[in-house]
Amino acid sequence: MTEGRIYLSELEVDALTELVNICVSRAAASLRQMVGRQVFLSVPSVEVVGRADAVNLMAERETGGLVAVRQDFDGAFAGRALLIFPEANSMALVQAVTGGELSDADMREFEDEALAETGNVVLNNCLATMANMLQRPLEMSLPGVMRGEGARLFQLDEAATADGVVLFLYINFAISERDIRGYIAVLMDLSSLDSLKTLIAEFIARVVGPSAAAEV
Repeated sequence: MTEGRIYLSELEVDALTELVNICVSRAAASLRQMVGRQVFLSVPSVEVVGRADAVNLMAERETGGLVAVRQDFDGAFAGRALLIFPEANSMALVQAVTGGELSDADMREFEDEALAETGNVVLNNCLATMANMLQRPLEMSLPGVMRGEGARLFQLDEAATADGVVLFLYINFAISERDIRGYIAVLMDLSSLDSLKTLIAEFIARVVGPSAAAEV
């Protein structure tokens, strides 16, 4: 991967990681309620990279096709949230969510619907919790399912420029003892990232104190 610029300070990354852990914990609780069985979502690391570096990073980590649930959001900051899995893992996720009660044919028929519902629970809870903790509302679109390589997933639209950023959350799913690795990616332009940085500074000031926020 190419050497990218630093988008967030160490303190901002620490604060964002704390926010993300709370968000994912609440998403796991909601997913657990939906599927009626134990769900574990971990967030081992958080990283913000440029759009081109994000494409390269996914190419290094995943050699096959990708499937993603997407939801656009707008408010104090705007962009697109993606819940991404290797395409080879998507059916395992559907099987876990449905409790393994469907036939292979039925799972293929309802694959996109089950993925969209799962992504909606995870992404909506993550973004709603973050918006609540940052004390700003966000509006979310309906979920949709995308397939393709990282170059397609990380392009907001045909006019997207290369100066956008991707907030990566590397996660491990465990549902009914099935381990399913995946990623949450939040795509933003630089102006939205600046807005997010301002909200993070306000969050740090509320939690730690104004002197800590001044270091951001």
